[in-house]
Amino acid sequence: MFQSFDTSANPAFGSARVALLRAELQARELAGFLIPRADEHQGEYVPPHAERLAWLTGFTGSAGLAIVLRHRAVVLVDGRYVLQVRDQCDPAVFEYASLIEPPPSAWLAAAVGAGDRIGYDPWLHTANEISRFAKAIEPAGAVLVPVEANLVDAVWADRPPAPLAAVELQPLELAGEPVDAKLARLAAALRAAKADAAVLTQPDSIAWAFNIRGADVPHTPLPLSFAILAADARPTLFIDGRKLSNAVRAELAAHADIAEPGRLLASVDALAGAGKAVLIDPDTAAIALAERVRASGGTVVEGKDPVMLPKARKNAAELAGTRAAHRRDGAAMANFLAWFDREAPKGELDEIAVATALERCRAATGELRDLSFDTISGAGPNGAIIHYRVSTASNRKVDRDNLFLIDSGGQYQDGTTDITRTLAVGTPTAAMARHYTLVLKGMIAISRLKFPKGTHGAHIDAFARAAMWAEGLDYDHGTGHGVGSFLSVHEGPQRISKLSTVPFEPGMILSNEPGYYRPGEYGIRIENLIVVTEAATPPGGERPMHGFETLTLAPLDRRLIVAALLTRAEVDWIDAYHARVQREIGPLVAAETANWLAAACAPLA
Repeated sequence: MFQSFDTSANPAFGSARVALLRAELQARELAGFLIPRADEHQGEYVPPHAERLAWLTGFTGSAGLAIVLRHRAVVLVDGRYVLQVRDQCDPAVFEYASLIEPPPSAWLAAAVGAGDRIGYDPWLHTANEISRFAKAIEPAGAVLVPVEANLVDAVWADRPPAPLAAVELQPLELAGEPVDAKLARLAAALRAAKADAAVLTQPDSIAWAFNIRGADVPHTPLPLSFAILAADARPTLFIDGRKLSNAVRAELAAHADIAEPGRLLASVDALAGAGKAVLIDPDTAAIALAERVRASGGTVVEGKDPVMLPKARKNAAELAGTRAAHRRDGAAMANFLAWFDREAPKGELDEIAVATALERCRAATGELRDLSFDTISGAGPNGAIIHYRVSTASNRKVDRDNLFLIDSGGQYQDGTTDITRTLAVGTPTAAMARHYTLVLKGMIAISRLKFPKGTHGAHIDAFARAAMWAEGLDYDHGTGHGVGSFLSVHEGPQRISKLSTVPFEPGMILSNEPGYYRPGEYGIRIENLIVVTEAATPPGGERPMHGFETLTLAPLDRRLIVAALLTRAEVDWIDAYHARVQREIGPLVAAETANWLAAACAPLA
């Protein structure tokens, strides 16, 4: 199994652990300390030894921040986790607040006083993040203070060791571009940015640039590492040598110098001491690096991680791989959905049994390397918890006459998948079907959209919400995130959201996942992955156009579709989609699934 349903986080631990942290505050003459869910690489998934936020507070979501002051403490989360945080964190110890609006800096500014010194670990925060906090608390007379050793680590007695998973090479037939060609492109980008070098801190950028994969964090094939790229010299990869076999080391050494991570700062000092201009991404790199460059006499060039856009534009080999992965995954999903329809009405299933069954279906392909995230397996009201993670403590029976939400994905060496389906168990209410159809209309609107070159996520997010807005409804998450190629299931910089301003380019993969959530009753989300393609300019048109190709191949639940709410074009889209699903995965499903799939893909009209 690639997922566990146990949890080591416990709200009951919060009081004692915060007391230990406050003793450290007093010893270091600090008024407070910031505890983000982050490691020194600023990735979404962190290894167990960096799960400081979960250890301290009990909160296990993928994004969050705690601020512990002498007499107050708060856990800040985004809209996905407003219900989860209340279940996992002791309200006698922690307040709850928004991670987005108002931002955490506003909470801290209102809580501090003159002379307060707020500590932070400079390896766990970006330059832009610390700048926002510093500006916010300055009017109150408070200051931020970097600490050399993390205060949570000082009181975490049984902290796990750092991971040492083996690194493997990503074959050229799947990567689609050799390492030397990628490094040459990146070096040219540095020269264009007038930078002598760039420090890469995000392991997915390093994995892409060097065509390697690893297993240091859950569900994402990342080798935790750093790299320095140079405009006119060999790059250096900073990685624990115990992760490298002789064959992998030899391949990497053909393209870069190999050094232990402990040598990173000395190399930064050498660059800066020679007066070099070093590109560092203020949104993704730890502020410790930028401060080190400046302290050693170098110049910081603030700019985006130079790997992000090239990595986001999937090449032909990567797209061929992801299409193959989605056909394989779609067949596994169809086998699961057929099983669910047979078993759910019996009343014996629970959320863990459902998540386990889906993982078995993926594993039966013989190609599954991992899940792409812990399966969100939510019955009835648990489906309304946007990023719900079932545990043995929360495990709920599958309700009859209600909805079941299953959001899951697989990591295959040729591609990463992410799919959500909302399923009827028994007889859904009219309200359930209506809400499902409104969500479906939003998903179809994005799927069918044609848009001018240069369009970005903030331009099109409203298309997914329009049908719900017309009835006074909405959802508190973005409509879509970028997806990697056997890399992170949440990949930037492209997104479909109210805040995204990165133009869409051919080859970018995104999720398309509007939703609706009725707390305490049910949740609905429908998600397909899509890829940006070039589209023909209509007759008389004047602009180059783009569109989307749907990658995900699995039936929608026809029992929840209210055809009267759909336009003719929407019905045609559903029928064409189902015909394609039948055509592409029909030959791949188990024999006992074939009849179920044919019925599930039958035309609406």
